[in-house]
Amino acid sequence: MNIPYGRQEITQDDIDAVVNVLKSDFLTQGPMVSKFEASVAKFVNAKHAVAMNSATSALHLGCLALGLGQGDILWTSPITFVASANCARLCGANVDFVDINPLTFSLCPDKLADKFRSAEIHGKLPKIIVPVHLCGQSCDMSVIGALAANFGVKVLEDASHALGGAFEGRPVGNCTYSDVTVFSFHPVKIATTAEGGVAVSQNSKLAERMTILRNHGITRNTSQMTNQPDGPWYYQQLDLGFNYRMTDIQAALGISQMTRVTQYVKKRNRIAKKYDAEFADLPITTQYVKKNTFSAFHLYVVKVDPDHHLRVFKELRNAGINVNVHYIPVHLQPYYSNFGFSRGDFPIAEEYYSRAISLPIYPAMTERQQAQVIAAFRKAVLQ
Repeated sequence: MNIPYGRQEITQDDIDAVVNVLKSDFLTQGPMVSKFEASVAKFVNAKHAVAMNSATSALHLGCLALGLGQGDILWTSPITFVASANCARLCGANVDFVDINPLTFSLCPDKLADKFRSAEIHGKLPKIIVPVHLCGQSCDMSVIGALAANFGVKVLEDASHALGGAFEGRPVGNCTYSDVTVFSFHPVKIATTAEGGVAVSQNSKLAERMTILRNHGITRNTSQMTNQPDGPWYYQQLDLGFNYRMTDIQAALGISQMTRVTQYVKKRNRIAKKYDAEFADLPITTQYVKKNTFSAFHLYVVKVDPDHHLRVFKELRNAGINVNVHYIPVHLQPYYSNFGFSRGDFPIAEEYYSRAISLPIYPAMTERQQAQVIAAFRKAVLQ
């Protein structure tokens, strides 16, 4: 039986929660959505949480709420899923990238500082920067937040990997150094709603804006209307919005899963610690986890010799270890090449891609399965 790089755990409690909704009066937007939002907000110490049908939708609406539009610029890391950049294009904005730190694999604060200074001189400052918490470890948000504030730039954290992680002793998502933080609830993430995403913020106006936009731009709140309602059935469309709503079925699963996030992250850290110990003598590099961060370890990435990258990957797959690569640098995708990006633009990200392999890590992974991964990986690297 193959071992996946990531996998959800569905318990009887999860099944019961979903079945209860299926037997209720609400399947789409109902009481479970607001309860799920409250559970996420409480977990990350945020005042507001807005649930949506995906983290991509949450990134998009986060950008719109922060005023990103035609001709504006968004910066993000080249090592991320394409959604971290696509959210800008969906708003009609332009995208640029900041190369990564070779040790943490995340957006490099030093390169960000240099890029800010150059952009200010040339009049090309971004409106929003999207730091991506790769593998579950927070970027250096105190430095990034201070730089952004100095240049008048908004910060939208892509914490799709990092639910349950912490920075400087505070949970990722508390928005100390950002305006909005987005989490993913895709099945391979820390917790799941099948498909889903949540945007959190301390700012009530941003949360209100995202809440309206996720539902076609419609409100039933009389305090937001331009005139008195015609009757109890009345609603108003205030803006051109989207159908980005989460269902009660998904939210019920999410509420159940949220009760186990701390447990899941502890298990992921134990698996990562075991990998660290077993691979200490190998000629590889793993992600450096800074002392002021606590990683959720959504991914466990190893960097191998680029000359053996493809061979190691194939041998692991042939051994039933379904490893993956996270990620292909976004600037090398054909869509972004059309905007003038090319190989050599972000060399550290490209070097990372030539070596990176994501090994299996998920809470339900057994000791026997991890031993199988360790043995296969050691054999492939030492061959």
